[in-house]
Amino acid sequence: MSDIEVKVKEIMQDALGKLESVKEMDALNEIRVNFLGKKGVLTSVMKSMKDVAPEDRPKVGKWVNEAREAIESRLENVKTVLENEIQDRKLKAEAIDVTLPATEKMMGHRHPNTIALEEVERIFVGMGYEVIEGPEIEFDEYNFTKLNIPADHPAKDEQDTFYITKDILLRTQTSPVQARVMEKGHLPIRMISPGRVFRSDEVDATHSPSFHQIEGLVIDKNVTFADLKGTLDVFAKELFGPETKTKFRPHHFPFTEPSAEVDVSCFKCGGKGCRFCKGEGWIEILGCGMVHPHVLEMCGIDPKEYQGFAFGVGLERIALLKYEIDDMRLLYENDIRFLNQF
Repeated sequence: MSDIEVKVKEIMQDALGKLESVKEMDALNEIRVNFLGKKGVLTSVMKSMKDVAPEDRPKVGKWVNEAREAIESRLENVKTVLENEIQDRKLKAEAIDVTLPATEKMMGHRHPNTIALEEVERIFVGMGYEVIEGPEIEFDEYNFTKLNIPADHPAKDEQDTFYITKDILLRTQTSPVQARVMEKGHLPIRMISPGRVFRSDEVDATHSPSFHQIEGLVIDKNVTFADLKGTLDVFAKELFGPETKTKFRPHHFPFTEPSAEVDVSCFKCGGKGCRFCKGEGWIEILGCGMVHPHVLEMCGIDPKEYQGFAFGVGLERIALLKYEIDDMRLLYENDIRFLNQF
């Protein structure tokens, strides 16, 4: 037996011996590469054929091919066994016991703001109002000028906002939606405009640089302050209970004249005075007034023929009052323990 034949048989026995103890696919691939790869030991024998006498080359080639076939055959057998074992382990690990109770999934639900908004929308849609939304990025003209707030008006300081350019900003109120609707001239108008607004306020228990407002507008012939009072009285009773009373206090808004702040009787104590209403028996909820004639003119409506009223309420304020939440920040901290209460 020649030295080359002995070497080939030793390589084959070495490979077959290592395959007997293989337990993982990675080890199997490593054996394949070490013995049959481009730089494998059996391949190196074939590369050394140039040093073999021409008459001996057929015999050497036969020995190498027989060894390769034996190793490859054993590799495939071991691979099949390993794949079956891996599949069995996977099936056992992923087995589902259908007799066990199902895993309880955490279900989401509506946010307190969403619940409050839907209730307000339900009340006003029931009174014949339309819900209209508008852009959060607004022109200065619609956010201020068309609402009777010129460039030098002090109300601009109170509603300091975030400017994108000199003429484009993040809206401070949803009133620009009302101006856009009035401009279209489709009268009469009965609408509410809910949405997110922005002001450069410090974050505390009752303020945020981003919050939500719901503003309403009615434009028609022969509209009076009595219509405004009746509308808001019905709204308050629907939202806080049939025993709720409303109180109007004179106020000033640039886009309404006359204007008023509206209080509702405390729905916790019935107006007697408690911790919730700070002993006053009344809770402030919104601002309102008759649409200023100049605002109507700027939007192309004849104030001698048409009149209207407007009002605005903070959505978060409704949620805080209705659900007795004492810190507005709780609405946005995404604490599941808090949100689960609603």
